[in-house]
Amino acid sequence: MDTKELLKKVRKIEIKTRRLSDHIFGGEYHSTFKGRGMTFSEVRQYQFGDDVRNIDWNVTARYNEPYVKVFEEERELTMMLMVDVSGSEIFGTDKQFKNEIVTEIAATLAFSATQNNDKIGLILFSDIVELYIPPKKSRSHVLRIIRELIEFNPKNKQTNFSEALKFLSSVMKKKAIVFVLSDFITDHYQQTLKIAAKRHDITGIRVYDKHEASIPNLGMVQMQDAETGERLLVNTGSKKIRQNYSQFYNTKVAYYKESFNKSGAGHIDSRIDESYVKKLLGYFKNR
Repeated sequence: MDTKELLKKVRKIEIKTRRLSDHIFGGEYHSTFKGRGMTFSEVRQYQFGDDVRNIDWNVTARYNEPYVKVFEEERELTMMLMVDVSGSEIFGTDKQFKNEIVTEIAATLAFSATQNNDKIGLILFSDIVELYIPPKKSRSHVLRIIRELIEFNPKNKQTNFSEALKFLSSVMKKKAIVFVLSDFITDHYQQTLKIAAKRHDITGIRVYDKHEASIPNLGMVQMQDAETGERLLVNTGSKKIRQNYSQFYNTKVAYYKESFNKSGAGHIDSRIDESYVKKLLGYFKNR
C-alpha cells in the first residue's frame, strides 16, 4: 500500500470513528470508566444545597462565612488496546474482513479515550507480541495506532493470547482499561486472564463472521488453514465433517465466554454484519 492510499484510509477511518466517539461514546466511556478517585480542586462560598460535610472550617473561620471544598475526578487513566493480528482475522464473507471492523472499533475506543484526556497504548499479537506502542496522549498518537492497524504485516500467523497477556502484565504495572479485540479461536489462556484481570479492567471483544460457525455442503473443496497455511481437500458433503467443525468452533466460543466470566472480565460479541456501535453502547450502559 503506497503512502497516499494509506493516508486516505487513515483519514476515512478517523472521520467515521471520531464522529462516533464525539457524539456517542465520549460521555458513555467517561461514566463507565472512572478515574482513580476525587482530588481537591478549590474552595468556594457555601450555596444552599451543598453538603455540609464539605465545609472548610479553616477558611470559614478566616472569612466569617461558610466556604466548601470542591473536588473533581482524578481522570488520569490508561487504555491498552490488545489486537489479534493472526491469520484468522483476515476473513469475511460480507462487505468487510474481521480485521477491518477491529480497526474501526479500536479507533472509536481510542478517540473516546483521547476525548477524556486518557493515554492510549497498543499491543499487536499473534503467537508472539508483534508490536508494542507505549501509552501516550494526542491525536497524532491515535493516528499512528490506526496506521499500524491498517498496514502492519505480522511475522507469524498463529495465535497465543496467553503470551500477550503475560506481556501486558510485564509492561503495565498500574491498573489499565484493556480491550482485547480478537475472534478468540484459541484456548489455554484462562488462568493467565484470571491473573491479569485482578490488576486490570479487561473487556474482550469477539469479532466474528456468521459463516465461521459452520461449513456449508459444497462437495469436495480445497481449504487452507489461515494460521498454519496447511492446504486440505475437504469433503464438505460429509455430515460428520461438518458436525466436527461446528463442535470445534462452538467449543472455542464457549471457552472464551467461560474464561472471561470466571475472571470477572467483561465481554462483547460483535458480528461483522451487525452494528458494533449498538454493541458497545449497550455494554457501556449495562456497566
